[in-house]
Amino acid sequence: MAPPLRNDGNDGTDGTDAEKRSPSRRSLLAVVSALGAVGALGAAGCTRVATASDNGGDLLDRLKAQGVVRLGIAGEIPFGYIDKNGELTGEAPELAKVIFKRLGVDRVQPVPTEFGSLIPGLNSQQFDVVSAGMYINPERCQQVVFADPDYQMLDGFVVRKGNPLGLHDYKDVVAKKAKFATGTGYAEIQHAVEAGVKESDILIVPDQVAGLNAVEAGRVDVFAGTALTTREVARKSRKAESTKPFTPLVKGKPHVDGGGFAFRSAETRLRDAFNVELKKLKASGELFRILRPFGFTRAEMTDMTAKELCRG
Repeated sequence: MAPPLRNDGNDGTDGTDAEKRSPSRRSLLAVVSALGAVGALGAAGCTRVATASDNGGDLLDRLKAQGVVRLGIAGEIPFGYIDKNGELTGEAPELAKVIFKRLGVDRVQPVPTEFGSLIPGLNSQQFDVVSAGMYINPERCQQVVFADPDYQMLDGFVVRKGNPLGLHDYKDVVAKKAKFATGTGYAEIQHAVEAGVKESDILIVPDQVAGLNAVEAGRVDVFAGTALTTREVARKSRKAESTKPFTPLVKGKPHVDGGGFAFRSAETRLRDAFNVELKKLKASGELFRILRPFGFTRAEMTDMTAKELCRG
């Protein structure tokens, strides 16, 4: 993975000051150094957020001419990452390969970065599209334009085997005074705070693997993340397990997040063309076939729109 916090740019991690309290989300794993040269491509450019142009931008034409699109990824399994063979994969990159091929762009190129640097990197033209399963929320919608979500997601916990404290949602964390951790920039920070967890008491770790390690070592009682990332990271653990997915409250109301691709604000023509192909994949069932190998279920397919999610 793969939700809303200050200046983080969604739904990955950073540093091995691993357990620093910090408000930004998931960072790239060891592949940053291996692929750092790729990340430097296109680093020049305006740092100002683009405003919508009359014709919706010309990026689609340029990508067709170049034959390659640069994808900003944040090294979070299963959303967008480099596998053990050095290949780009994840639900968002695999979907990008299909859709951009249909749009006349044959090749995708990964540009690894920290999750909190995805939107700044997009707007400074370090890459062309954010392909990282990023949650769509009002704050981000003021900085970029989103395609409609390709998935929806609830929250989940990683706890010790048997869930000895009986932690099933954020209110349980408060009631049991449980030691709580989540990832850098994760939406789950806000979800926990809204339920009454003190932000100063939250242990921020780089990613879900660090969260699992913290639970297994007993440094915390619970790690919160997306339902998908928590169940995937705990799948093979002998000391920890994931809980049943649950719906967090945002502004006092049940809230379901959705993640999708982000584009510079001026590039509405590319966003619209992307949405046309995404809609076809949803209608044919091919979208689910692309996402299923990464642990997604039919319950995580969605008809929500970016417009709905941008309203909050």
